Amino acid sequence: MIEIRKPIEVAEAVKRVMKHSKIGEVETIDFHDCDNRRLAEPIVAEHNIPTFDKSPYDGFALRSQDTEQASEDNPVELQVIEHIGAGELPTKVLKAGEATRIMTGAKIPEGADCVAMFEVCEALDDEETRISVAERFERGQNIIVEGSEVTEGEVLINEGTYINPGVKALLATFGYAKVQVAKKPVVGVVATGTELLDVDEPLEDGKIRNSNAYMIGAQVERAGGIYRDLGKLADEFDPSYDKVKSALEEVDLLITTGGVSVGDFDLMPAIFEKLGAKILFNKIAMRPGSVTTVATIEDKYIFGLSGNPSACYVGFELFARPVMNKLLFSDKPYLQRITAYLGEDYPKPNPFTRFVRSSITIKNGKPTVTLAGMDKSNAVSSLAHTNCLMVLQGGTGGYVVDSEVDVLLIESYEGQNNF
Repeated sequence: MIEIRKPIEVAEAVKRVMKHSKIGEVETIDFHDCDNRRLAEPIVAEHNIPTFDKSPYDGFALRSQDTEQASEDNPVELQVIEHIGAGELPTKVLKAGEATRIMTGAKIPEGADCVAMFEVCEALDDEETRISVAERFERGQNIIVEGSEVTEGEVLINEGTYINPGVKALLATFGYAKVQVAKKPVVGVVATGTELLDVDEPLEDGKIRNSNAYMIGAQVERAGGIYRDLGKLADEFDPSYDKVKSALEEVDLLITTGGVSVGDFDLMPAIFEKLGAKILFNKIAMRPGSVTTVATIEDKYIFGLSGNPSACYVGFELFARPVMNKLLFSDKPYLQRITAYLGEDYPKPNPFTRFVRSSITIKNGKPTVTLAGMDKSNAVSSLAHTNCLMVLQGGTGGYVVDSEVDVLLIESYEGQNNF
């Protein structure tokens, strides 16, 4: 039989889970398919950026020494010997009294050591073969020097980084036609309970539609994994055991929802026992989701999450998502924690650490958090508005508006409604 349930602290539960976590596998994909994946290799600069000294402006490349005596009262006249467009290479070396017309991004010609913008130069004929400059320029002025942004060999992005548009720009810059990324973990989800109906089935008295499996599936995909719907289990031990056993052969992580308590029809504890799984914990001093159970069997995880929607949701974010992040090469697997200000009173006492489904936004220039809806473990409506979890420590009483509270960010949050 499974040991008598003794609650452990949340931090200890997370520690036990992550002790068994590991880095995932690598796959190589085409550059065009790498959006929203995680790097399995660092991006290393294979050359300097820029690769040559270049002009930041449309103007004229000069020799600074030719402008040493230049002023409004004593403009210097220069002969324009060449015109260089972006992508073109200079062919002439600048000599005393000469200038080259140059476009933004073009290579600085040999002999030039500064650039004067068009606005400070005056053409002395219609063809701009001669110009005058009425101010002094310093060596290196208005020149973007080779390697001033990035030097060859520099590590720019670490493995595990999410490939956003900026990261993709770097991959393109350095010619990563093929990209090594973390292979997406396959996460199987099994919903337990004879009372569950599919989404397309008509509602029956005493039954409910299976929302948990689809919710967890969406959370899996949001976290970067591949969701595999393994169906529903009725409250019968043998077929349930067979289903879980076979599912473990198909997935990297297995998540079950429901059936982890100690009721007459809660089969998961007995299934874990028959599988020979190592129970990491089966009760946590937290609300919601105190009956969350996590076990390992060989190198696989089984996350036994509560059948209550909010508890199920929280259990995934706290325990399954960090394991997935580790498989995806992330060195920061946990949800980001920030301090926010409570936007309303929360009078409920907290004998255990409480994770309140909440919504965070910016109000009056500061992050403000409010409840996303009904604060019950069986509530599903509040989850639609949840973008964070408000963390209220155990042993605390109620909180009043403007209290500082810790918040775990799940999604990006909105700001004000005008610029």
